[in-house]
Amino acid sequence: MPQAPADAATRRAVAPVICYPNDTLPAPDLALYHAAREGAAKVAEVVVPPREAACFRVGAGQFFRISSVEGPQVGDLNLWNADDLSERFYSGKTRALHGTHVTTGERLWSSFPHLRPMATIIADTLDWYGIDEFGGSVHDVIGTRCDPYTGNLLSGVQYHHCCHSNLTRALADELGVSLAEAEPHVHDVLNVFMCTGFTRDTGQYFMKASPVRPGDYLEFFAEIDLLGALSACPGGDCSSEHTSDTAACFPLLVEVFAPAPGALEGWQSPPPNGYDRSHGR
Repeated sequence: MPQAPADAATRRAVAPVICYPNDTLPAPDLALYHAAREGAAKVAEVVVPPREAACFRVGAGQFFRISSVEGPQVGDLNLWNADDLSERFYSGKTRALHGTHVTTGERLWSSFPHLRPMATIIADTLDWYGIDEFGGSVHDVIGTRCDPYTGNLLSGVQYHHCCHSNLTRALADELGVSLAEAEPHVHDVLNVFMCTGFTRDTGQYFMKASPVRPGDYLEFFAEIDLLGALSACPGGDCSSEHTSDTAACFPLLVEVFAPAPGALEGWQSPPPNGYDRSHGR
């Protein structure tokens, strides 16, 4: 290791600057959303079996809730524009705009060139958790999803019920296409209910037992027409491992609610990003 320079302490002491100050982001009208949610009626539900995934659809202006129903369970969420799968959830930009973990009032943003809110979190029963003494928090946008390729790289296994494979099968079935056609659409996830962070000494991604319990939920307002896919992670509450069949796993419930006519008066689905895409030419 090279010797530290004489001014190393001075260089380290430079104060950080927020890369993307978000005080100018368009603010969601949570009061309107909550009022509309009060009179909303359930129009669909999907139960996601343990170590499997399922798709669901939510219209713009509707709500969807992901709930723990039987035991502590983590879920991996993908979202697409229901009419254009090239527009999909962009976890990296969501992280850059809001932070490593998301909660009430924050939004899930879509990929370039669209870059608009796809969904807004309107309720989170785990928002009390905050950031723990290890730097852990809930609902992360830093983990990519458990996948068979990393499992094979690290352990030489052929495991087929990781979240990436679960999401691939579910999307293929929903669209009526082959696994090879569906897989490229599967993308980095929102880790619903997962408790994660980075170790302070090595900067490694860690997980710990999720604080979720039956009855807890994360609820969203759909800003555009959405196709969603949710995997019930094989790691269960992710307290020890995730790419195996050893953890206790439980189903997750997805419910879709439609507001009463006129409840969202004045609301409009956000248009795609206004950048002209000339890229300097």
